Amino acid sequence: MAVKRRVAITGIGLVSPFGGDREDFFARLLAGESCVRHYATDDKPRPLCMPAVRCASFDPDAVMPKALSGTMDRFAQLGFAAAQEAWRHAGFDTQDRKAKDDCGVAWGTALGGTLAYERGYRDLWQNGRERISPLSVVLGMNNAASAHIAIQFGLGNSCLSYTVACASAAAAIGEAYRRIAAGDAAVMLTGGSDDPLCYGVARAWEALRVIAPGGPDDSARACRPFAADRGGLVLGEGAAALVLEEWQHARDRGATILAELAGYGATSDHSHLVKPDARGQVRAIELALADAGLAPADIDYINAHGTATAEGDPTEIEALRRVFGDQAAQLPVSGTKSMHGHMMGASGAIEALITVLALRQDALPPTAHLDAVDPACAGVRHITGGPLRGSGARVALSNSFAFGGSNAVLAIRTDTLPATS
Repeated sequence: MAVKRRVAITGIGLVSPFGGDREDFFARLLAGESCVRHYATDDKPRPLCMPAVRCASFDPDAVMPKALSGTMDRFAQLGFAAAQEAWRHAGFDTQDRKAKDDCGVAWGTALGGTLAYERGYRDLWQNGRERISPLSVVLGMNNAASAHIAIQFGLGNSCLSYTVACASAAAAIGEAYRRIAAGDAAVMLTGGSDDPLCYGVARAWEALRVIAPGGPDDSARACRPFAADRGGLVLGEGAAALVLEEWQHARDRGATILAELAGYGATSDHSHLVKPDARGQVRAIELALADAGLAPADIDYINAHGTATAEGDPTEIEALRRVFGDQAAQLPVSGTKSMHGHMMGASGAIEALITVLALRQDALPPTAHLDAVDPACAGVRHITGGPLRGSGARVALSNSFAFGGSNAVLAIRTDTLPATS
């Protein structure tokens, strides 16, 4: 039986809706600050009008040549920018184009290039044009982000794209981890990106009646996971990336190891397209624990999926109660989508990044706007009112539970780091 290799996290990057860097992003989450703003378009006859999270200050031409950004839809631009930051943070040269056959890409997106396709539909049916851009296929394909990342950084190992709704990035990270653990790659650049704010996609989510209400004055508080008065999720665009590296490979090159990705669990509810099932979530959590060699008592923090939907939140808490038993009541849990919204296929990467920073700084972010916990979501230690600092948290789980019944759980720890990290 092959020896499982340890996997280090040596770089992280994101495109922040706040407009700053990763440290600024995390500091503002610790302060309970919301990225959610009122979003309105000028579409006719009916504009979009909803709370949303946008990376409004993101300028793709500032982080890549214009000739390159023009060949990417927005989800790929966001993803490339986050990947570039993570690659640099890990100490790799983004200008090095030499083939690196031991390095690969695994990327998650729920939607891919929906903006490119919508532009095509508008050109054909609204603007009366007979042709659409010949770049539409390569702009819209779901593997565009991973392909661009591999090409620009010369990554010659596997180039993979994962689409499992809201668990896409977490699945990409988990599968990248498995490639390194199995000895199939030395380094994987992984994460996710999405832009669900194109008109057709946003209206489709609106039709499901799961979008949180909110106007110009109260959108910042629109997403309230686990709250008795929660009203639904908030759509957001964004991207985050992690560099995963075989442990000894990272040590040999003198890299700073930020955390260890110690385990991964993936399951299917196999029961319903949109109704979550605690049994599938329990199995994913238990698989992640077993893979990491951890017991429930070892877990210090849960970054919850926490979408603020009527059925999703209590189902996740039920799963935690089943796995952690009596310990659940003392288990710190936060739903950070209350501040950064639901970035669809990118959410698992954003939340894994937050979990790494939370463990490194021993500061666990709160669930914002959680004034009164729904009794159906009780039984865990919800972090409210401000961050939980100095708890000694060193081991955590990051949960991603998706439509279609796909569940992905990542086990992250910092208690195993070298003293110099």
